[in-house]
Amino acid sequence: MTAELVRGQNHALPETRLEIRVSAGKPVVAGATLNDEQGRMRDAGWIAHPAEPQLPGLEVSRQAAAEHRLAVDLDALPEAVHRVNVLLALPTGVGGPTSFGAFPAPFVAVTALDGSPVASYTVTGLDAESAVVALELYRRQGVWKVRAVGQGYAGGLAAMLHDQGLPEAMQLAATINEAVAAGLARAVAAAPPSAARADRPARPGAASPAAAASPAPASGPASPPASGPVSYQHPSRRPAPPQPAPAPAQPAPAGSPPAPVAGDASGWSMDERLYNQVWSMFEDMARTVAAYRSAVDFADSRREQELDKVLSDPRTRVGPVADAARDEARAKHARLVEQASVVLDRDLGQLVAESAVVEPALPAAFARWDNPVWQAYEVPMEVPMALRLGDLTLPERSDLRIPMLVRLPLDRGLWIDSGRSGGSVESALVGSDELRRLAAETAVAIAARLVAVYPVDDFTLNVIDPAGSAATSLVPLLESGALRQPPGVGASGVNEVLAKLTKRVDLVQMAVRSGATESLPPDLDTAEQLLIVHDFPHGFDDRAVTQLRYIADEGPAVGVNLLMVADREEAQAYGPVLDPLWRALLRITPVPDDHLADPWVGHAWTYEPPLVPGGSQVVPQVLQRVATARQAYGRR
Repeated sequence: MTAELVRGQNHALPETRLEIRVSAGKPVVAGATLNDEQGRMRDAGWIAHPAEPQLPGLEVSRQAAAEHRLAVDLDALPEAVHRVNVLLALPTGVGGPTSFGAFPAPFVAVTALDGSPVASYTVTGLDAESAVVALELYRRQGVWKVRAVGQGYAGGLAAMLHDQGLPEAMQLAATINEAVAAGLARAVAAAPPSAARADRPARPGAASPAAAASPAPASGPASPPASGPVSYQHPSRRPAPPQPAPAPAQPAPAGSPPAPVAGDASGWSMDERLYNQVWSMFEDMARTVAAYRSAVDFADSRREQELDKVLSDPRTRVGPVADAARDEARAKHARLVEQASVVLDRDLGQLVAESAVVEPALPAAFARWDNPVWQAYEVPMEVPMALRLGDLTLPERSDLRIPMLVRLPLDRGLWIDSGRSGGSVESALVGSDELRRLAAETAVAIAARLVAVYPVDDFTLNVIDPAGSAATSLVPLLESGALRQPPGVGASGVNEVLAKLTKRVDLVQMAVRSGATESLPPDLDTAEQLLIVHDFPHGFDDRAVTQLRYIADEGPAVGVNLLMVADREEAQAYGPVLDPLWRALLRITPVPDDHLADPWVGHAWTYEPPLVPGGSQVVPQVLQRVATARQAYGRR
């Protein structure tokens, strides 16, 4: 269980490789300083910040963002380092809030690499401060601990760095602010080549990525990815191991962009490097399109200003002078838009080339169902770090699909919307019955993926289908034995399944809190659980809805997750009782829909579900291999 710290409280760290997650609600700069035994910085090389995001044992975000994930490897820090201060600061000169008191308190959490929580701290009590030391990781008698600090500085970064003994605090603070402002203000002109990642060749014009979360509803804050959800950010960047990354077979001609390479991001394994590379591609595309749209908006605004100037002067409102001024304004507009389009095409072309290399190299958990990797599928021996939940696209390049990855084990359930509440063109063109069928197919495709990427007997499916309307879609799960118990049908079936899972949540919670997990009943299924609820709210009474909310709220912490297949409009009868459930789950759709937003610039991304290609037998084949492996495992 996570330790919820208050200011001054400390907690022992069980591991030395950690992630620090920041959720601030508004874009903030996240960094970390290294300190000696006296809490002093030795020089400007002892801070990881957006202009210099990597140090031995540390990697931080390269940009201001509302969500961050910082990677820490305490064993890799220099011997002289005894403390690591995690700092947050408001970017200057970008028109945002100038003090932390202007928005809700930032939240900082320390997690293990698998996403399991270690400690968290809500940085309360801030007012006029524009920089704050949120957490301190410190070494005491050979043991690393985390302390909630919450020390704010009204003088901003400069005052904070000066307080830690850095003589050139003002200059370094200015450097950090300039780096952040430059990243936020990419506009009309083509930028010189900049490194999209510190450990890979530069992508011309690509914006530098900001670490952190998964897509979130456009109407609300970004979550997690990943997982979370589906947070889309860089949750586990670390300095790459000493092995050199694979290089292109032939050197690129002078002046041409570098040839893309699969797995050239940081990480300790190929899967981790591919995972980080996918997130970097996602962020690069978000920022590249943001730069293009900003450039077009600038061109539109400039044209309108120049035309307004012509019309505001009676002497130039009509006649040859006015016509020439209008033509010049339109010509400037066309040149600016064309210039932005050239940069956009160049940057997205690089991403398309990278996607063509990365997509075939993805492991099964990250791959589409039509990827040949599934033909060589073998049941894994360990849980992968993430799962593909679909694809994300932007209208500027709809053929460029970025995998939507969420971390495993899941820490947030899913809501597959079987109605038309999204309002997408695709859903309007599909009949209600077909939309429900596609929603059930999407649920089965996701469930099959989860079963396939977990080791034998480490994942259990449970299904509630009160009216039996998903029977056809569930056939692959039933015939393969992936769904070991028949779906709960009718009111009695609903109550039976919910009672079983509620009891499991209660027992595991009590065992974990009391430190007596060995006392759990021997017949209790402690595998990760997924409950698929089809056609909600049919078959549910008030008690069943309460149990469902309990599972959604408490289940993820003990390995029980929820996958709802429902039309929200039909569920409105429960009113505000259901709103927390709706907000707690990540909404996805069975047809393309642009309801997800990235945490950096808030683009409306079109989500495409992970449906199996028509006529493909890949899911039955994969599930049959799972069943064969289970039988062999049971005979041992």
